[in-house]
Amino acid sequence: MVVLKVFFPSCCSSAESGLLVGHWIPEQNSAVILAVVHFPFIPVQVKQYLSEVRQVTQVNVSVLGTWSNCKKKEESLSEFLEDLGTIFSHEPWIQLCKETDSKFWSCSIIQKHPSTPKEDEIILVYYDQRKVMLSHLHPPGNLTNSTDHKAEDASKLAILFDTVAKSKVLFMKDRYDDGPIKLTHWQSEGVEASIIVELMKQASIPVCMLLTFLLSFVSSVCKSRVLKFWPLCFIWSKLSTCEQLGHRLEHLQVISSNRKAQNQPQLMRKANIFVSLLADVALGILLMSWLYRKNRIGHLADTLIPVADHVAKELQDLLQWLMGVPAGLKMNRALDQVLGRFFLYHIHLWISYIHLMSPFIEMILWYVGLSACLGLTVALSILSDIIALLTFHIYCFYVYGARLYCLKIYGLSSLWRLFRGKKWNVLRQRVDSCSYDLDQLFIGTLLFTILLFLLPTTALYYLVFTLLRLLVVVVQGLIHLLVDLIDSLPLYSILLRLCRSYRLAAGVKFRVLEQKTGKPLRLLMQINPLSYGSVVQTYRLPTYSCYPKDSWGSLCKKLFLGELIYPWKHKGEKQD
Repeated sequence: MVVLKVFFPSCCSSAESGLLVGHWIPEQNSAVILAVVHFPFIPVQVKQYLSEVRQVTQVNVSVLGTWSNCKKKEESLSEFLEDLGTIFSHEPWIQLCKETDSKFWSCSIIQKHPSTPKEDEIILVYYDQRKVMLSHLHPPGNLTNSTDHKAEDASKLAILFDTVAKSKVLFMKDRYDDGPIKLTHWQSEGVEASIIVELMKQASIPVCMLLTFLLSFVSSVCKSRVLKFWPLCFIWSKLSTCEQLGHRLEHLQVISSNRKAQNQPQLMRKANIFVSLLADVALGILLMSWLYRKNRIGHLADTLIPVADHVAKELQDLLQWLMGVPAGLKMNRALDQVLGRFFLYHIHLWISYIHLMSPFIEMILWYVGLSACLGLTVALSILSDIIALLTFHIYCFYVYGARLYCLKIYGLSSLWRLFRGKKWNVLRQRVDSCSYDLDQLFIGTLLFTILLFLLPTTALYYLVFTLLRLLVVVVQGLIHLLVDLIDSLPLYSILLRLCRSYRLAAGVKFRVLEQKTGKPLRLLMQINPLSYGSVVQTYRLPTYSCYPKDSWGSLCKKLFLGELIYPWKHKGEKQD
């Protein structure tokens, strides 16, 4: 028994009698009906029109059979429909008939040259032509881990969706056209909207040309040799604001490009970037309006100096605590006093710097607030840079403590190898055996003892300032995560999934409409949309990646050894 599947558009169920035009898929024994040609018609004109459609769409569109929508049984019409099989001669010839006195449809298959006498089982599948044409079928998440049966079903559905999508030219012919050929198919009735869209396209051409010229000029300035000299290159590589501006400049170049998207992923990427930019600018304007309302910038500038003084006082109290007997620990008195006074002097310099800049802080914040019109991500990047500048003294404390602690750790490890008669071979990057004389062992023992007894004092300062540094890094990391979320979130795809879920299809499901012995099984094909998680994963926009490049084990190792931590630097980049 051979199962023959006929995919019939639901919009043609009320069409007048005529010819079934579609595409035959022999490997699946399936027929995809695309339109119905009404009576009366001239067969020569129908063949000529279908040949033109085949040249444009590259789809083998042909007459697959006849469609009869009879209010009452007419023998003359049924005989005429049977005779059309000799004119168009398609193998097999499908005859669909809908009768008003019964809710079931009759379908018969005529084969002129049957190889073996066999009984065909017919499955009639209804599909929404508009949804199938506009949707993009996404394959399963990982076909390599899926079964072969699922992969085969996905390929069969892809042929169906691709056939309907390529036959878009066929649907452009108006169903109400008074020409020699009248078709019934899905036809958009938004003529006024189409005119508005075309006018917007024509108006956007000069705007895009002007924007492309300005962006190319800005890009050429950014790539010039002027920015490669110090300190401009240093500032451009260190500030998050410069990285975000460069990232948004690339997005603007993608949007304003006059190069047409070649496929659906490129089109979705452009749309996602455009909507992301609009949302970013809108949020930035809302933030700017909130800042300039009720003189909030002035209040913020007035509270900044007292907050800085309070932070400095807390740091001074912390250092005074460390210079005493912290938590009852016995510290090296001389080293403790030297380190404490050294860090207290840095706090004094930092407070003097803040008070020197206090008359200009309100003006600086006023101009920073204006930058929010470029987008919320730019404002957040500026906030991250301001936090980095305001906590620069904490960064200096961390660097001093980490370098001193790291020096002692590596010194102790080298002297420990000396006791065991080992040494580190720099050329071969391994530990080799070595013989030491008595003087070398004595000096090594003396240095090992000194470093070992000074290690608790250094380790305590390193621990305290590392925790402060990690607190600042966590705050900056949360800001960078928010910037990365705004940059990479595919808002257009999410809105498309929310409003028109059929545009992002993950597959189909079938629902049984009617089933009766001797009649074809009638199914309704419905589109299964992608889940929101799959939409975000599939269409997520690339960013400059603010996530840590090292694993948790590597970070813990660096913290233990006293190596400097730069969470947002690549492993291959040079660390200052």
